[in-house]
Amino acid sequence: MKRPKTSRAWWLDRHVHDPFVKLAQKEGYRSRAAYKLIGLDERDHLLKPGMTVVDLGAAPGGWCQVTAKKVGDKGRVIGIDLLPVEPVPGAVLLQGDFTTDEGLALVEEALNGKKADLVLSDMAPNLSGVKDSDQAKHYELAELALDFAVQWLKPEGAFVVKVFHGPGFEDFVRKARQAFRQVNIRKPDASRDESRENFLVARGLKSG
Repeated sequence: MKRPKTSRAWWLDRHVHDPFVKLAQKEGYRSRAAYKLIGLDERDHLLKPGMTVVDLGAAPGGWCQVTAKKVGDKGRVIGIDLLPVEPVPGAVLLQGDFTTDEGLALVEEALNGKKADLVLSDMAPNLSGVKDSDQAKHYELAELALDFAVQWLKPEGAFVVKVFHGPGFEDFVRKARQAFRQVNIRKPDASRDESRENFLVARGLKSG
């Protein structure tokens, strides 16, 4: 009788055979998550040369890699994460807790008073394994990212944030629609089918 795989063995087997993992290794991206942003950009045309982009929850740096290539030498990419991130050419990488006043100040200082064209958030809390608690913590982070985007985006700027279906989802979408003229929910090809993960893409701040 074939012995069933442990969850760890199953995860490793899936990871090794994942086409986006293989593509990331081939193309030099630090994680398969890079292709989530690439897919979103192909759908919504988010990234253009010369843009200023803030990446909240930047580790391990895959989104910064994608973004820095797209915005080019005349653009700016500012990433922050609790964890240290290996340097990415063309990006300013900050280590700090975005949820604290000190971490927020680091990002604001890097912006030097200038507004961003795009705010990205792939932030996720440290998981406890308690589904409802983890979901609530996720949306606490998402709301902080939304607040930052409302304050620091240019009027026609865009905001991308990871969201999960379940408790808090509808409420968060409602808040995003109160702040932005256009809000869409996307699931890029690199986001696994079995995952509740989606991305909210919002554009055009509402005045006042």
